[in-house]
Amino acid sequence: MAVPRPIATRYARSGDVRIAYQVVGQGPLDLVFVPGFISNLDLHWEDEGYSRLLSRLSAFSRLILFDKRGTGLSDRVDAHALPSLETRMDDVRAVMDAAGSSRAAILGASEGAPMAILFAATYPERTRSLVLYAGYAHFHKWVMDPVRLQAFIEATETSWGTGATLQNFAPGRLDDARFAAWWARFERLSASPTAAAALARMNAEIDVRGVLASIRAPTLLVHRRNDARVDPDASRYLARKIPGARLAEVSGRDHPIWTGDVNRVADLIEEFLTGTHAPADTERVLAALLVTRISDTARLGDRMWSERSQRFHETWRLLVGRHGGRIADQHGEVMISRFDGPARAIRCAAALREAAQGIGIASAQGVHVGEVELRAAPSGLTMRVALQIAEHAGRDSILASRLVADLAAGSGLRFSDAGRVVLDDLDDPLALVEATSEQHLEPACQSRTVAAEPSALTARENEVVALIADGKSNATIAAELNLSEHTVKRHVANILMKLDLPSRAAAAAFAVRQTGPDGP
Repeated sequence: MAVPRPIATRYARSGDVRIAYQVVGQGPLDLVFVPGFISNLDLHWEDEGYSRLLSRLSAFSRLILFDKRGTGLSDRVDAHALPSLETRMDDVRAVMDAAGSSRAAILGASEGAPMAILFAATYPERTRSLVLYAGYAHFHKWVMDPVRLQAFIEATETSWGTGATLQNFAPGRLDDARFAAWWARFERLSASPTAAAALARMNAEIDVRGVLASIRAPTLLVHRRNDARVDPDASRYLARKIPGARLAEVSGRDHPIWTGDVNRVADLIEEFLTGTHAPADTERVLAALLVTRISDTARLGDRMWSERSQRFHETWRLLVGRHGGRIADQHGEVMISRFDGPARAIRCAAALREAAQGIGIASAQGVHVGEVELRAAPSGLTMRVALQIAEHAGRDSILASRLVADLAAGSGLRFSDAGRVVLDDLDDPLALVEATSEQHLEPACQSRTVAAEPSALTARENEVVALIADGKSNATIAAELNLSEHTVKRHVANILMKLDLPSRAAAAAFAVRQTGPDGP
């Protein structure tokens, strides 16, 4: 899915403060997204999950995004005298006025939910409907008790900007080096350490239980069953107290709305707001699962291995998309992707094998075909068999079930018999095949890890892409190269177009690959 880029960042005046906002999409209804603890309008588009969520929402609405006062691109305020929830709620009205929205659906995520609740109760004539994701009415009861809050604040004041809070919000992403690095930047560019601690204290004072009964807007509640930050009982309470509210619990542990099964959450919101019927949870389709394992067989040392592993993870995401697949799941050095057909999965596996060899690490891959749930992370028998096939795969080999070869007949791919293995979940031994050398793969699907030669870029663009690889933002690059931020954005757009790359992360991976496994 192509990511719609925000048209522009504008500013709404709320009292003496300017609130940054963006408007994306041209759908028939307005949808205001009230963010959680912290936010940054520019950084949202740099994360795959976040950009996917915004793309889905803006596909059926005119999506209005903003950074709360004191955070992101909005005016900073006195961290020792942060505004009340009521004042912040009024910022929603100011943004709607500036965006020309007289009436909108309000989506409040996490800490944004109490703001959305108060707005819906205060401005019922401007609230078309209300969606609360991982919402709560009382902070200490359902988020953190005073002891845990104090520990969180102390950690925030000493380690803010390092990504240390990730374990509190998305513990399942701790082993994802790319996401962890983005989260650290997200902290730094969304709020200062002092402001973050003050925000936590202010959120602790939230209690909107008294206004729940007065909400008259149609309300949808969405909560993950094992949410790591907000107790699911918080939404169950809201469902009992908000008249006519509907509760949908989804699987998952990581708290942010843009993590986990983003498509499932977007489906629920779209169905609720538009009446479009989303597929049932149990809808199943035939799909090919590719399990990719990487390992350090050269004893590179922790630092070098970490760097190469991160480079491969970036390349993995790029190549899966290039071959028409979807990122399904990731557990450390085990990566799972899903494809509509087995031939695409095998060709992607071959490209990943080549990429791993180029980076200087070992890979082993397994492919299996079976039924999976359409809108959920892979699980069940198909997933378990694919994982076990990958465990049996040798270094730099692509092992698959015989069914994969049968379904890929006529694709030009070649396989050799690899015998039978006994797997835990099957009564009979499973026949395996091994994909043979890459010369038998379609040429167009080989060596796709580098989209273009560095010579395709100008000298200035090479400077910019090198700084992107260092994890620097457009603003930092602009300051370092003595350019305007607008000029840097234009350079980034040109780089992505010339290299045929989908994102800044892919451009960073490209730049790193040009240095070779051991540096320039």
